[in-house]
Amino acid sequence: MRLSRSLAPATVVALCLVFSLPYDASPHARVKVREAAVPKPFGAECRVGVHGSRVVAHCHNPYADTDRVRLHIECDRWWDLDTDGAPVDAGPARTVRLTGRCWKEVRSAWVSHQRV
Repeated sequence: MRLSRSLAPATVVALCLVFSLPYDASPHARVKVREAAVPKPFGAECRVGVHGSRVVAHCHNPYADTDRVRLHIECDRWWDLDTDGAPVDAGPARTVRLTGRCWKEVRSAWVSHQRV
């Protein structure tokens, strides 16, 4: 089927305009892709030291959110009580010191973190 002479130039011009549109202006490109949420950095950096039966942990929080840190100590002897220290809030740009002990040897010690 042939286009009439009056419609042919108009059709060519319309097609040229549609194909010359930028990609973002086309209807199928209007769907926005949700970018993956980047997790905010969180958590104080803690260094745990064991000296005989005593445990000392220093935790420094370089981030803007407060980190609630807690020292956990597992003692080596069966009769020695394992301890979970009281939670301490490490605010932004703050360093906190956590201490604890066993009566005899320390088997392991670690620090847990919690968002406030």
